[in-house]
Amino acid sequence: MIIQFKENSPLIQQVAAKLHAIPAHVEVVGTHLAAIGVKEYTPTPEEAAVIESITTNDKSFVLGSLEFQPEPTIIKLPHTTIGAGHFVMMAGPCSVESEDHVRRMAKVAKQGGATVLRGGAFKPRTVPYSFQGLEEDGLRFLREAADAEGMDVITEVMDVPHVEMVGKYTDIFQIGARNMQNFSLLKAVGKTKIAVGLKRGMSATIDDLLNAAEYIRANGNPNVFLIERGIRTFDNKYTRNTFDLAAIPVLKKLTHYPIIADPSHAVGVTDLVTPMAVAAAAAGCDGEIVEIHDDPAHAFSDGPQALTPDLYLDMTKKVNAVRKALQ
Repeated sequence: MIIQFKENSPLIQQVAAKLHAIPAHVEVVGTHLAAIGVKEYTPTPEEAAVIESITTNDKSFVLGSLEFQPEPTIIKLPHTTIGAGHFVMMAGPCSVESEDHVRRMAKVAKQGGATVLRGGAFKPRTVPYSFQGLEEDGLRFLREAADAEGMDVITEVMDVPHVEMVGKYTDIFQIGARNMQNFSLLKAVGKTKIAVGLKRGMSATIDDLLNAAEYIRANGNPNVFLIERGIRTFDNKYTRNTFDLAAIPVLKKLTHYPIIADPSHAVGVTDLVTPMAVAAAAAGCDGEIVEIHDDPAHAFSDGPQALTPDLYLDMTKKVNAVRKALQ
């Protein structure tokens, strides 16, 4: 149930306390109150005088809905603002390969306008013999490279025991596609205040993604953004996944969370990343996250989709041109 009040009144907290005593999970944002699991409420005459509407046919992702929070979520980091028209570029290597390499890639990322450095220190790989990451050394290299360039960090956390360690180094927890419905992990990052970039699962519907985000928000962390990275369909001959560009405007109609596009993982082919990054910008995303590498043929992971520095800089120019044309 969502109750919208006409004005910011002390009665909001009075109603919240009464619903909490039922008991119900109660959240308040501005003049909107959500009571999860409650289907009806009869206000007193005094309360009714300041209530605009009561919605009982609410979505399963109540806290992520625009009915509960009409204003866009804005996430503020030391060097970056995400959401509400603040377009953000995130770039870096798929894996942190060495201290020297991630420092070089950080310089390239910054040159293209990125304010967030990406890189995996823990890598969930389909094949168990593939490179699994440098772990805490990788986190330290990533943090130091970002700090040297005045950037923020996004890196993947794979399981609950790593949340505390990864949290010491990162500004954003990335929840990978394979972990989108790892509910224990979602609850764990939800109990922190560190921003969370939640990737859409490879076979996840839009509602699945929003319900996964609800786990994070319901556990107390409002600093959530969603990442559209493509889904698996029947045709994967020419692209790694099918990039669901329509998901960007659809999500904009459903949720207040910022939407970041990941064309690198969506297509998996270097020469398709730029066209899809441009298309995602045209579709209205709040930012993009891309993989870059100066020697893709010898990258430790995901070389076939990495942009070389020159291609990355060209991509950012085209994305910015599209965004300027749409203003």
